[in-house]
Amino acid sequence: MDVERRTPANTAIVLIDYITGFANIFRSQTIEANVNGAVALAKTALGFGAPLIVTSGPEGDPRGGLYPELRSVIGEHPVIHRSGSFDAFDFPGFAQAVEDSGVRHLVLAGLMTDGCVHHTALGALRRDYSVSVVVDATADENPEIHQAALTRLTQLGVVPRSWLSLAAEFQRTYENFDTLPVFMDLLQTQAPKYAMSLATLAPAPQVAP
Repeated sequence: MDVERRTPANTAIVLIDYITGFANIFRSQTIEANVNGAVALAKTALGFGAPLIVTSGPEGDPRGGLYPELRSVIGEHPVIHRSGSFDAFDFPGFAQAVEDSGVRHLVLAGLMTDGCVHHTALGALRRDYSVSVVVDATADENPEIHQAALTRLTQLGVVPRSWLSLAAEFQRTYENFDTLPVFMDLLQTQAPKYAMSLATLAPAPQVAP
């Protein structure tokens, strides 16, 4: 059983096909929740300094570009445009980017669960990466299809998780003051109900000067 702690030094976050055209297709999750999860993962990668790999369809894809909210967060961060491969590893530029990250743990999220997320996860397993899929940032046409894809992946060793569980694993403790502002910003902007509960249960953590 793989229980190695995931850290920004050993884990890459991979965002797959968050394009506007898919918003008309998936129904296993609301659009708002899916956008929120994508943005949260991008902020987690950039804020904690973990490798971030973003991939999408071909440039000028008629289905649309990246979610504007996601594009706003990643700025000029490169996007790997694939020619049409379901398994992103079949595109040399993607495979090289993952290899260049130097890590063996991949956290995947995107669209659609039974499509490019599913096949890219399988491609990662075949290359001996450990793989997690962020279930609250990944969606499909309906809940049944979404769950069927997740069931197959988990049977093969892929670990389902949430974006907040990953951010919390990176943060480890409220006493990690170097990255506490990043973690608290994530809570306040992407999980405001959780942030509100913290505010009501205990004094806000103090950042060391």
